[in-house]
Amino acid sequence: MIEQQRTLKSAIKLHGVGLHTGEKVTVEICPAPDNHGYKFQRVDLDGEPIIKADVDLVVATDRGTTLEYKGARVYTTEHILAALYGCQVDNALIKIDAPEVPIMDGSSLPFVKAIEEVGYEDQLAVREYLILDEIIPWEDTDKGIEFLAVPDPNYRITVMVDYKSPVLGTQHASMYNIGEFKEHFAACRTFVFLRELEFLATNNLIKGGDLDNAIVLVERTDVSQEELNRLAKLLGKEDLKISIDGIGVLNSTKLQFENEPARHKLLDIVGDLALVGKPIKAHILGARPGHSGNVRFAKVLKDQIKKQEKAGRKFDLTKDPLYTTCDIEKILPHRYPFLMVDKIMEINEESIIGVKNITMNEPIFTGHFPGNPVFPGVLQIEAMAQVGGIFALSKVEDPQLYSTYFMKIDKVKFKQKVVPGDTVVFELSLLSPIRRGLVEMIGRAFVNGKLVVEAEMLAQIIKDK
Repeated sequence: MIEQQRTLKSAIKLHGVGLHTGEKVTVEICPAPDNHGYKFQRVDLDGEPIIKADVDLVVATDRGTTLEYKGARVYTTEHILAALYGCQVDNALIKIDAPEVPIMDGSSLPFVKAIEEVGYEDQLAVREYLILDEIIPWEDTDKGIEFLAVPDPNYRITVMVDYKSPVLGTQHASMYNIGEFKEHFAACRTFVFLRELEFLATNNLIKGGDLDNAIVLVERTDVSQEELNRLAKLLGKEDLKISIDGIGVLNSTKLQFENEPARHKLLDIVGDLALVGKPIKAHILGARPGHSGNVRFAKVLKDQIKKQEKAGRKFDLTKDPLYTTCDIEKILPHRYPFLMVDKIMEINEESIIGVKNITMNEPIFTGHFPGNPVFPGVLQIEAMAQVGGIFALSKVEDPQLYSTYFMKIDKVKFKQKVVPGDTVVFELSLLSPIRRGLVEMIGRAFVNGKLVVEAEMLAQIIKDK
């Protein structure tokens, strides 16, 4: 089934502080139009500049992912992007009145809850995925980071973390599809080792850090209360009562999952790979990931999108057709010169692929245009409609007793001209289930893998009298 993009039903506001800057910040997540994607807007700066959530705009990955465009920066973008992606929101404008997205409780859950409260608005544009047709490996041997993307019908992630730490050890986490994100990963908090705290604090990296928004892992058993008090003072939390529980976690907050750190690393991958620009259908395997590795692998995936777009859509036209012209004439009432479909290559529950060969013998070329023949766009749409009609009639018994009548054609876009010698491949897919004989489809036509025309169509199946 073709999936439509969606946005929020209404805007939502949250308030908090930036983890590293410590600045108070209000973030407003607003609905956005079709094909908008994710964008941040710094409403506190002159001109209220917009920064696209694009991997090519990442300028830093030190304890978080930072975006910058024309001097305007947004820090710590990963948790809010993970929430939007995990809730399958395609389009959103994120307005913030400070440099950093609020850390909230160190997870994506506050954003997810706010998104769920306002709900979703389906949009007309189709959700287009990055679908792999090959295995994509990447590694940084010096840092021991490995990523692998494998073709898969779902967005699946498997993570392994190994910090060579006695308290954390080696942990694994797996998400089998994006539907699991909200329940099993959104609430997992960021974490830090006790040994890192002093360095982070003295380098002004966790001014907004608190035991309420991070898990602090303790590797030593000989940490004195005096040392804890000194760290509290360094963090500006002198009145905070700090203790160590029996499982090596600083404070009384219990881990929500035994492998919560690994689950949070998976959450970070979801947020950082949202910068690729398309939702993903693939199995992502990551070993020892971090923001730097996530972002570098996101660039590899974005390059794959460009490679696929350059190569164009691939179809196997060498196999035997499902329907020949003679078979098509038993289904459609059209005949030469108005039968626009030469063969049907495949039909499944939700889509159809048909072919038309454009030859100089087409009678239309005697007048369109002599000396510069171009196959008319209106006939391209007619051919697409006939392929859609075959799909519609394939869903009823005794199709020869029925006809399809097109009620609406919308969002027609012509990308390039079609000329004699071209083989046009039409691919149509359902936009919604067939109800009461109404068939709503999106159609695309390709020549040599390149898109030449697209349109949305609504038809009705009616029994002949």
